[in-house]
Amino acid sequence: MMHTKTAPTPEHSSTGRGVGDAIRNWWGGLARPAQWAVGVPAVIVLAVLPLFKLPLLDTPGTDFGAVMAQVAMYALAAIGLNVVVGQAGLLDLGYIGFYAVGAYSVGLLTSPDSPWNQTNGGFLDSKWAWLACVPIAIGMTAVAGLILGTPTLRLRGDYLAIVTLGFGEIVRLMAQNLPEITNGNLGLHKVEYPHLGESDKHPVGYFSGNIGDPHSANPLDRAGSGTWWYWLGLVMVVIVLMLVGNLERSRVGRSWVAIREDEDAAEIMGVPTFKFKLWAFMIGAAIGGLSGALYAGQVQYVNPSGFNIINSMLFLCAVVLGGKGNKLGVIVGAFLVVYLPNRFMSVNVGGQSLGDYKYLFFGLALVVVMIFRPQGLFPARQKLLAYGRQVYRAVRRPVVAEQATGAGR
Repeated sequence: MMHTKTAPTPEHSSTGRGVGDAIRNWWGGLARPAQWAVGVPAVIVLAVLPLFKLPLLDTPGTDFGAVMAQVAMYALAAIGLNVVVGQAGLLDLGYIGFYAVGAYSVGLLTSPDSPWNQTNGGFLDSKWAWLACVPIAIGMTAVAGLILGTPTLRLRGDYLAIVTLGFGEIVRLMAQNLPEITNGNLGLHKVEYPHLGESDKHPVGYFSGNIGDPHSANPLDRAGSGTWWYWLGLVMVVIVLMLVGNLERSRVGRSWVAIREDEDAAEIMGVPTFKFKLWAFMIGAAIGGLSGALYAGQVQYVNPSGFNIINSMLFLCAVVLGGKGNKLGVIVGAFLVVYLPNRFMSVNVGGQSLGDYKYLFFGLALVVVMIFRPQGLFPARQKLLAYGRQVYRAVRRPVVAEQATGAGR
């Protein structure tokens, strides 16, 4: 009697263990043009959400567009931190330091409170100063990542976590204790922003002081300044996702995964682990600087209290909740971290807003997730990063043919 071997259930089968697995399996089975055909309309739908106050999504206590702009900023920071923590496996507890460097890079060059202001007779014009400062902020944070990573990435685990935690606090304390440069605890006011759409109706443009007209049929007039910042952040998120996705499928991404799984084995196999860890640190820092520049432009005010360790833990919470190593998962985590406290801000229990208990709820959520789903809500699956779909089909086809032959007998 002839026994036919049964092939193991493939990763992209429909036997996922949950909704997140089923969505990922469905998405992974689509060809690249089909993914674009689904992704572009999805992004458009996300973009128009703040224009309509949907009862189930609206945040009664605050402007929904401003909340979604904050979601975009946190999503950028979470994607950058995911490169460091999720891809390369480096525990970074002081990521807020890079966020602060990006924000202060914009503030120091554009605020009238700064001795380095370049918008008052300097090389920057106020109309495009913020846009010109964005690449400067990205470069400054990349350099900060290089300076921090070069001496410290020889460390691993808890030791690296403590060093990065110290870096985040050092940046905050320097901003607090250098009043002649950063204006200390008073902060930097009137930070520049994009002067787009200036007119008699919008004297300072779309990105500042614009409450929007909810009765207008023109979406540009209907959107408030928070929505405009959300649109800008959404474009940046899409661009960063494409860049990071290409990196993951390249030699760099495969090296990160090898380092994350077993750094010693990767070193033995010839992977220059220190170089690729430094790449991860610099790329993650640069993305954090971009998020910080977005924050400085939207708030138009930068001070040290906005860059404390609590915010750094919220970035890490977004990555852990969403799923380390999964880019779309950490975006969902960032959405939950920002949206839920604002959604429940208008809900009062015993005279106290539920939004004030956000740290308690996030702590409980982390405990529950660590018990029942330790890899996060949308955990990353191990798969071939380069030519994965082609290899899977080539290997699967002979097995299916063999099963069909055996069944015919």
